[in-house]
Amino acid sequence: MSIRKSDYTVHPVFLNRWSPRSLTGEEISDEELFTLFEAARWAPSNYNSQPWRFFYAKRQTPEWELFYQLLVVMAARQNYEFDEKPNPTHSFDTGAAWMSLALQGFMRGWVVHGMSGFDYARAQEKLKIPKGYQVEAMAAIGRRASKELLSQEMQKDEAPSERRPLEEILFRGAFPS
Repeated sequence: MSIRKSDYTVHPVFLNRWSPRSLTGEEISDEELFTLFEAARWAPSNYNSQPWRFFYAKRQTPEWELFYQLLVVMAARQNYEFDEKPNPTHSFDTGAAWMSLALQGFMRGWVVHGMSGFDYARAQEKLKIPKGYQVEAMAAIGRRASKELLSQEMQKDEAPSERRPLEEILFRGAFPS
């Protein structure tokens, strides 16, 4: 049973998935983690270009410090491999892969929390992501923990958020004036 209510019938996974910030720190096995990446691998993309790249680290590994205590960095190749021309949908396609990863994680009982508040240039440099790739976002993956582990300020927002009504995001024809 979902807390959120949709105006039209959608699969419950879309209503029940959300991004809690309080995580237990419990380790995720390679088998579980790679299941999430496998789901992302099958996302649709323009010309099947699959521009997304995922960089990850797990706690207690030498790579962990590179990620400043975060788990996954997502980047997108900005040009097609077959002709090196700009791929105008590289970010869009990477977003599709991210959503596949997030939904697979949710369906397996993991929290996949996407983030944008980090130093993109530093991530590009520290992870040696070459020119021609754009860092898109970061994500933490873990098991949900009690919101009481968060600061009082963060606890206020630790609940599934609502969405804009369709009337605000859907236009028949041109953008309204």
